[in-house]
Amino acid sequence: MDHKPFRTLTLWMVWASTALVVYLTLYRDTELWSFLEHDPSRITWLIMGLFALGVIGSFLLTLAVTKESVRAVQLDKEAREGGLRAIKIVSVSHAADRFFQAIKSTLERNGETDVEALLRIELASYERIAHTIEVIGSLLITLGLIGTVMGLTLTLTGLTGSLEALGHDQEMLLSGLRRAMTGMGTAFYTTLLGAVLGGVLLRMFAQIIQHGVEGLHDRLMRTCMVYCSADYTHSMERDVHQLNEELRLLEKNIKDLDQVFASSRGVMSAFREEIKRLNGYDEGGKGDEPMHVLLERHKTHVDTLRKEMYMLASTRKPWWIRLRDLFR
Repeated sequence: MDHKPFRTLTLWMVWASTALVVYLTLYRDTELWSFLEHDPSRITWLIMGLFALGVIGSFLLTLAVTKESVRAVQLDKEAREGGLRAIKIVSVSHAADRFFQAIKSTLERNGETDVEALLRIELASYERIAHTIEVIGSLLITLGLIGTVMGLTLTLTGLTGSLEALGHDQEMLLSGLRRAMTGMGTAFYTTLLGAVLGGVLLRMFAQIIQHGVEGLHDRLMRTCMVYCSADYTHSMERDVHQLNEELRLLEKNIKDLDQVFASSRGVMSAFREEIKRLNGYDEGGKGDEPMHVLLERHKTHVDTLRKEMYMLASTRKPWWIRLRDLFR
């Protein structure tokens, strides 16, 4: 399968350039922009605003799909080297990374892995945005038809005023004819803008993005089926592989426990020697006085010092303070 991660962006740019060249060729000498400035219904402004929103949204979505395609190519190379376990999750901002992370999480919990459903869920946001752009294109067509009806209404209103002023009010006749011509312009230009911008340009942008999302889906599915299926498909080899991994992990934990026990054994031996030393015994069972005798003697000595300090401090107090302490 030939990987072309920049195909969606290239098609988008080609179609946008073609549309721009066609517009400059066909509508350069028309009074389209002059009509937009003086459109009494302002519906053409709404059409242009929605079209700009659709173009910006489609371009941002095209960039996102292109980034996903580039990331999918990198993941394909990693899976080719070591399967699902060789894939390194860089960031959950990519749908491709979230997809493989979901597969790994499912396998860790011993669940059933439905890669098709997982991939559809991760790519659903891109499909919804592409569908929204297509809906905007349909909405532009509808607005063009509404503008046509409004333009015809203005035309009939202007013609009615002209007929009423025919023969007695020349100025009112000309004003009615101008209103009628403005209405005809509204009818034709809104239909043209709605059909071209919505029915042709935006729908084509939506189709390009939709094809890009489908290509991304096929690329990720191929990676799973070719390089990762042995890691998530229930089989005897997969069970043996998982058992070997668990045995290696258990062996590592046993080695770590042996190291911990060895260090604990040394600490306990040192602690036992320290207790013997504090109790005043040597290896032969003879030594100085035990530790509790020394502690009791130290306590007695501290109490004696405290009493002497108190007596020394009391002799330096004035007679009335000593008298008050005596009657306490």
